[in-house]
Amino acid sequence: MAVGTVLITGGTGYIGSFTSLALLDHGYDVVIVDSLYNSSEVALDRIELICGKRPVFHKADITDEAALDKVFAAHPAIDSVIHFAALKAVGESAEIPLEYYRVNVGGTLSLLSSMAKHNVTNIVFSSSATVYGDATRFENMIPIPEHCPIGPTNTYGRTKAIVEGVIEDFINAQRQNAQKAGKPFEQWNGANLRYFNPAGAHPTGIMGEDPQGVPYNLLPLLGKVATGDRPKLLVFGDDYPSRDGTAIRDYIHVVDLAKGHLVALNYLREKKPGVKAWNLGSGRGSTVFEMIKAFSKVVGRDMPYDVVPRRQGDVLDLTANPTRANQELNWKTELTMENACEDLWRWVSNNPKGYRQEPPPELLAAVKAKTS
Repeated sequence: MAVGTVLITGGTGYIGSFTSLALLDHGYDVVIVDSLYNSSEVALDRIELICGKRPVFHKADITDEAALDKVFAAHPAIDSVIHFAALKAVGESAEIPLEYYRVNVGGTLSLLSSMAKHNVTNIVFSSSATVYGDATRFENMIPIPEHCPIGPTNTYGRTKAIVEGVIEDFINAQRQNAQKAGKPFEQWNGANLRYFNPAGAHPTGIMGEDPQGVPYNLLPLLGKVATGDRPKLLVFGDDYPSRDGTAIRDYIHVVDLAKGHLVALNYLREKKPGVKAWNLGSGRGSTVFEMIKAFSKVVGRDMPYDVVPRRQGDVLDLTANPTRANQELNWKTELTMENACEDLWRWVSNNPKGYRQEPPPELLAAVKAKTS
């Protein structure tokens, strides 16, 4: 008997696929909705190889409410949603802002409307530390706690902040309306998970991030440089007031991040808190140069880079204060930034074409030996 059935939007993407794996490993049934705009159906095969269970998959766009209605109708056991489906590149969001609002905000409205129609009452939202913007504008807000005022500095961050507010308004209204009508109301709950910089790959080396096109994030870009797909890395700014002039970020291993979604969902189902926000980060900040050095050490050679001007909307320091998640969810990161570099290198060195190739036979054999 499954613990519960969860719809995961964007479930074939990087963090979505790892969260699907974590939920299947912990007794949940998983239904995935994904448009495959920036992901691959092959992720489903890798999930199944690693855990022996396969998520149900529906190809559908998050902005298509009728398609979402069909999925909920086909799977009446769904009682919760984990919502990843979104456009996610900070730089690109400044170039095509309307598309970011259409997909990220409009898609969430479609999803929540469909959830209300089908009485699906829990939502865990994939938010972002970008909602805080430049936390150095306040005293004593680095590392960043959840009570730090929201103030995103780019379009991507603004879409995430708006969606957090929409979810809060929606859950509160569902609770109040049910309570006024004398009906049960505590089943309506939401979690806004603000995470920092996801990194790494599965330790088996057969599952990882496979961006379609040019990745926008530091570690997958370093992976492309290491495999020779890109000649060098661009470092956006070395004139920040940090220890080496480059921006500081909190890197969190994707396996730890996936567990964070699992425990947040369990918390909503058990404690019924209404709407809560949690930071998912390590509390350890690393500069861009420190990450280049750590990854170069794992690869065994220096990664070439050029320093270019800062990007619009980038801030000095996004380091999490994860105390609330440590205490309330009993969750903390167990894997280090160095582990993330090692696992990323195992993934990209063995799978330079990502999911557009078969993994090496020896890696597959090792996985099959573990699951058999």
